[in-house]
Amino acid sequence: MDNLEVMRAEYEWQRAGAYSVRIQGMNRQHHISLRDEFDEKDSDGTKYIVVLDEGYPIATCRFYEVEKDSVVLGRVVVLPEYRGKQIGALVVTEAEKWIKELGYSKVIVDSRLVAIGFYEKLGYTKEAEDVIQSGTFECIKMIKNF
Repeated sequence: MDNLEVMRAEYEWQRAGAYSVRIQGMNRQHHISLRDEFDEKDSDGTKYIVVLDEGYPIATCRFYEVEKDSVVLGRVVVLPEYRGKQIGALVVTEAEKWIKELGYSKVIVDSRLVAIGFYEKLGYTKEAEDVIQSGTFECIKMIKNF
């Protein structure tokens, strides 16, 4: 994993890397339709992190503003063959660096139930115990304050 590069995707050609990972990791693996995977939040105001391995996109996430001090972080995807190598943590922490630089103080995540421990290790706490439906996944709302 020596050849990893983190990219802040600000141009359409860079966002294509994020979309590629999401198509492979969610659309193909979890059979989520393109219409459900890509929503109105995939627009110019949304920021994306893409992790590349020798130029090949392998992980991504996105975030967007919901209030003047808060963002929603989501669509965290790591390609199956790269999971278990701390790349998910890398993509989230790189997004958090950018979020802090932009002046936000709160991150909100709708964590899939299987990922609660992952986010807790990164400093997120459950906002409530209520399980919510987010697309095809059952989730818990988690937050992190800076």
